[in-house]
Amino acid sequence: MTPNPVADLRECAFWLERDRADSHRVRAYRAAADEAAALGPGKWPSTLDGWRALPHFGPKTAAVAAAAVRGEVSDTLGRLRAEGARSLDSAGDAMRALLRGDLHLHTTWSDGGSPLSEMAAVAEGLGHSYIAVTDHSPRLTVARGLTRERLRAQWEEIRALQEGLSIRLLRGAEVDILADGSLDHADDMLGGLDIVVASVHSDLASDSETMTARMVRAIANPHTTVLGHCTGRRRRADGTWRSESRFDAEIVFAACEMFGVAVEINSRPERRDPPDGLLRLAVETGCLFTIDSDAHAPGQLDFLTYGAARASAAGIDPGRIITTWSVERLLEHARRHR
Repeated sequence: MTPNPVADLRECAFWLERDRADSHRVRAYRAAADEAAALGPGKWPSTLDGWRALPHFGPKTAAVAAAAVRGEVSDTLGRLRAEGARSLDSAGDAMRALLRGDLHLHTTWSDGGSPLSEMAAVAEGLGHSYIAVTDHSPRLTVARGLTRERLRAQWEEIRALQEGLSIRLLRGAEVDILADGSLDHADDMLGGLDIVVASVHSDLASDSETMTARMVRAIANPHTTVLGHCTGRRRRADGTWRSESRFDAEIVFAACEMFGVAVEINSRPERRDPPDGLLRLAVETGCLFTIDSDAHAPGQLDFLTYGAARASAAGIDPGRIITTWSVERLLEHARRHR
């Protein structure tokens, strides 16, 4: 195998992200990988000291790169691989094996930390058959939501990247549910998307009646494929939870069942949305589901195992999880009301 310090450094970053390591550690490996990629093989140092002399390299990143150019696996990468061989949650392994794709992830087009090309390559390496690229919509300016012009430009990148990949890249968006229940993209743009994840990101403290009407209108929109992280809850750094939004869950899930909108099981450990009680209610209501990573970095794509464990514990029939479906069946379902 051709020595490749870029690949080894990025793999270290992947395992660290997967293990939810401190972000500065992850950034150190990604910055070193970017510098090595910019130099190119013809200018890679042959010694540890040579790597240490480069601006973005410290002792650990230099050791990984120096071992790679010798055709060896560094101690750091070897340890991370061994740790990564263990499942994130063995209770989810059987369900995880049935999942074919991921319908919620972010790239540097909005608030993700890695470019689309890297997210796609890692998803392909994980064995995904498809992913939906779901960067934020215009209203969420804090997350660099995509205007219609930027969304069209992203579609061009997806088209260009697709030519060199076996994984299917789907045109998607995480679209804000606005205060009146409308979606934060014009109908012509929504019509150009394969997957629409509709999520509430604002006014989470609204009263139950207001929030219920808002969510139901979005669910009834013929373009909506998925109801994203339905309560909006999130665990803070101090371990406490941001309050869940209030809505009539029986009405909202009945609307999802009626219109064929999948309830997202958000796999991020700091979300675990919907909570267990609401997840059981959605199961009893007869809803469809999707298990999504909501990944903002490549290593987080493997968070699907956490969601799979929750789906298994809730006794959900895999056939009701749309990310176990083939891409053809998935797209046919997504276009059912258009």
